[in-house]
Amino acid sequence: MAHTVREKTKLVNRVKRIRGQIEAVERALDSEIGCADVLHRLSAVRGAINGLMAKVMEDHIRYHVAGPTGRADAAGRKRRGDATEELIDVVNSYLR
Repeated sequence: MAHTVREKTKLVNRVKRIRGQIEAVERALDSEIGCADVLHRLSAVRGAINGLMAKVMEDHIRYHVAGPTGRADAAGRKRRGDATEELIDVVNSYLR
């Protein structure tokens, strides 16, 4: 994942926030707070994990699947760049 070096700080900060959210879930369970509060915390963790996954997957699609070109193929089908954006949109909608 050499291309993630540019985004390393942002990704690591996301992971640190997620770690904090997980610790909040643990504290909530230890203190035996209500189920609804635990579920809210778990929902936040899931959203944060999905956001991180979406970002890493988007980078993977852009750098490893689509590659640097955006030209149409010989049959004149959709430009690779357009197809890439469409795939990223689908992945993002699934993960959010």
